Amino acid sequence: MTAKTERKRPTQQERSEKTVAALVEAARLLFAKQGFAATSLDDILAATKMTRGALYHHFDSKTSLFRAVFEEQEKILTAEVAKAAAEKRGAWQAFRAGCDGFLEACLDPATQRIILIDAPAVLGWDVMREIEARYALALLRGGLQRIMDEGKLAKRPIEPLAVILLGALSEAAMAIARAPDPKAAAQDARREIDRLLKALA
Repeated sequence: MTAKTERKRPTQQERSEKTVAALVEAARLLFAKQGFAATSLDDILAATKMTRGALYHHFDSKTSLFRAVFEEQEKILTAEVAKAAAEKRGAWQAFRAGCDGFLEACLDPATQRIILIDAPAVLGWDVMREIEARYALALLRGGLQRIMDEGKLAKRPIEPLAVILLGALSEAAMAIARAPDPKAAAQDARREIDRLLKALA
């Protein structure tokens, strides 16, 4: 084999990252389908064909693995919201579309189970908020800043406003996840959030 065709061997860090990614993705799919309580580490190991030692090398418990899964699901949710916002021109329309996109994404079974149902009990509010600050709250801050920069919203401290809006969206999402008819609940929530944003403007 020539140097040109020889494959570069993966580094230890690359192998480690691949292992973590495989564990997180397998756990994410199982947690989404079965829930945290009904999913065992043996289920996750069977899905990945990895050893218990490999798992414990990266995660010291099922809860620590769930935290990584929660963060991964937050990334997915944030990407969906950002995509919805990017499809609109103008900061205000993009912001409203992002809020709609967030509530629509909350109909996804994985988001409902991992973020809205299991995470409060498994991780607690402090951990959830610390992770959400890097994703959902960061998106809200950026969107509000752009609206103010365009003169569509009076200049004011962004942080308290972003926190209040995140609270409204999060509670609406929790209600959607637990509603007998989540689609109808999402429609009601979108309508009320839109009214809230119109009043804010």
